[in-house]
Amino acid sequence: MTLIIVLLLIFGYLLIATGHLTGVNKAAIAMFICTAGWVVYVCWGSDFVMSQHPDDYAEYLHGSPASSEAVKYFICNNVFLKYVGEAASIVMFLLATMSIIELLNNNGCFDFITDYVRMRGANHLLWTLTLATFIISANLDNLTTCTMMLVIMHGIVQSRRQRMLIGSAIVIAANCGGCFTVIGDPTGLILWGNGAITASHFSAWLALPAITAWIVPTLLINRMLPARLDTQWMAPPYRGDDTRLNRWQRFMMLIVGIGGLWFIPTFHNITKLPPFLGALCVLSVLWVVNEAFNRKLMQADQMAARRIPRVLQYGAIQQMLFVMGIMLGMGVMTETGVMGDIAHWIDETIGNIWIVGFISGVLSSVVDTFTISITNISLYDVQPSGHYATNGLYWKVVAYATATGGCLLSVGSTSGLALMNAEHIRLGWYLKNITPKVLIGFLLGFIILWAESIAYSYYF
Repeated sequence: MTLIIVLLLIFGYLLIATGHLTGVNKAAIAMFICTAGWVVYVCWGSDFVMSQHPDDYAEYLHGSPASSEAVKYFICNNVFLKYVGEAASIVMFLLATMSIIELLNNNGCFDFITDYVRMRGANHLLWTLTLATFIISANLDNLTTCTMMLVIMHGIVQSRRQRMLIGSAIVIAANCGGCFTVIGDPTGLILWGNGAITASHFSAWLALPAITAWIVPTLLINRMLPARLDTQWMAPPYRGDDTRLNRWQRFMMLIVGIGGLWFIPTFHNITKLPPFLGALCVLSVLWVVNEAFNRKLMQADQMAARRIPRVLQYGAIQQMLFVMGIMLGMGVMTETGVMGDIAHWIDETIGNIWIVGFISGVLSSVVDTFTISITNISLYDVQPSGHYATNGLYWKVVAYATATGGCLLSVGSTSGLALMNAEHIRLGWYLKNITPKVLIGFLLGFIILWAESIAYSYYF
């Protein structure tokens, strides 16, 4: 039965990797494999429970006779719900951050980006969009940030080839920006919640590698763009109620949203409560500010005309279901004990976290960044010392390699798939024009991370 569960996960990984060819949504695949895996686990629950949790099960029975019903209740209450809680905390955080960025965008809080890039110079347009993407994705959701920037770019640049190049740079900036903060990417959030990393230490280590992995390919892409872009400036879109907000109100909402998210690590350190609770608190405060600023319109019929980005909502739901499915699927794999066997095999065969990190980066470009990162995280528990301790080198290598390595191919991340759908980019074009540039930045960032580890071990 363990083999069946493993084959289910491998089959799911193959379907996720070929989703751009088959057209099957990866969120649906993730939900199916997690459900099928747990059904198989429950059907043969007695063997798994006696192998993995014999003492806990005996304490659960408390002298009562063992039965198939008792095993199922034990798995549901003592095994399954633990993974549901971990996955739900990540999904709730994503829900809060996606809602925050949607509130800010609907109220025109990011219009300053469009105002600033009203120029025809390729350098200013490319670097303004990618810098804004890098900064925002470090604090909010990668997919929503990338989608918002692609929409802004699409409304400015008329040439499809120029949009393909600039859009690729936006995807790179979104993935690199999200990987060096604990709230910018689900991988960092999981590591932070598991106690594998601390917020300040993690950001201090990954900031320079992430910036390098973003700047180097962007510089190379910039050389492929003409000095003057084919641009067309349209009138700002009517958003319904947000046209009532003046500049200081939009700036105030931006400060509440972004500044509140910056406070989440402090909130977690003080209260020890899950980070998603802090994100929900920020969302609630921003929601109140939004209603206060738009109070005159809340009672008007114009509220029905509010521009709601349904594409972002649909993409957000897919992302949350995908994260939930992958985390639950990896949970059932962990409960079979096979992840420990794989970790032992890696230690005996490879025995080098840098090689593991490089392989993970390549695999994340083919399968999916989050899928590969959660697989690597599930291999090891946080240990008292060594590479797998809190703030250990392994966790940082995995977070960097999977996030930036996912940009090697356009199918490696949800942001890349959003670009493919928006600009109808073919995988062959991306492989020829973008992959070599991303690879250079990826390797340079990898070298910087390695140099940081050498310097750290020398001085400390």
